[in-house]
Amino acid sequence: MALTQANPPWNFLDRGDHPIGYDADVANELARRLKIGQVDFVGSDFASFVGGIRADRFDIVISGQTITDQRRKQVDFSRPYAVNEVSVFVRNDNDAIAGVKDLAGKKVAVSEGTTQADFARTGIPDADVRTYKNATLGLTDLAQGRADAALVSRFLGAYLAQQKGLPVKPVGPTLQREVLGMSFRKGALPFKQAVDQAIDAMIADGTLSVISRRWLNGIDMAAELRKVPPNRYP
Repeated sequence: MALTQANPPWNFLDRGDHPIGYDADVANELARRLKIGQVDFVGSDFASFVGGIRADRFDIVISGQTITDQRRKQVDFSRPYAVNEVSVFVRNDNDAIAGVKDLAGKKVAVSEGTTQADFARTGIPDADVRTYKNATLGLTDLAQGRADAALVSRFLGAYLAQQKGLPVKPVGPTLQREVLGMSFRKGALPFKQAVDQAIDAMIADGTLSVISRRWLNGIDMAAELRKVPPNRYP
């Protein structure tokens, strides 16, 4: 199972270098329900997830991937297991940037291979797009003044600001609300059906709510997923 290992609170490494976070807990619970004895966690990044699936390096990616039509041409997705809100983050002492409209010509940090990277390249005029292997590196560079802003998960930015003391803050309205899925090889219908049924059961019996409240600042992800229109499902 591939994940970035560097996007808290979604997934990251504890002091013993063991994957923890929302994605890791969901992965372990999924394995238990599918009667898979052990999850072999593999560190990777957004730019490599799709290629890793297609090259059989990973059986599944559970790492906050947004379900997009472009990705669905190459891999299959589970039903949604999370939703995410993307925000513009700036340094605490920056009052000149109040939202995405102020990013034209600015140095903008994003994770390579993400929808945020695509948006920065096509939706922000003359942006100097700075790409990183993960959002933690991008936010760290922002905190150190090497970028003017970062486009990252609201949960991740808030976590790092609180837990790691990074002097960053979200500004303006939410940039994107994304529907996240688990990805795997195309045409693996029995596997997809088993994964979808397990996610449905985790939502119905409250397990997903317990996991999300633990990691996502009290958010009930099951309730958030019930708001997702059925036409957003793969």
